[in-house]
Amino acid sequence: MAGLGAPELIIVLVIVLVIFGGSKLPKLAKSMGEAQREFKKGSEDGTVGDDTATATKSDPTDKGPIA
Repeated sequence: MAGLGAPELIIVLVIVLVIFGGSKLPKLAKSMGEAQREFKKGSEDGTVGDDTATATKSDPTDKGPIA
């Protein structure tokens, strides 16, 4: 299975242009760049987004009394 080559990327870009239109492309590119930066930042920190609830959860193996 081969990766995306130049012809495939051109086809994808044309489809994106048709779907979103030329005026929305800069906004779309900006939001995708911000999302990519946030993803890289989260993967370097070991966290994802601002979800602090999962970081403070207790150990799932600590179930306490059963009966």
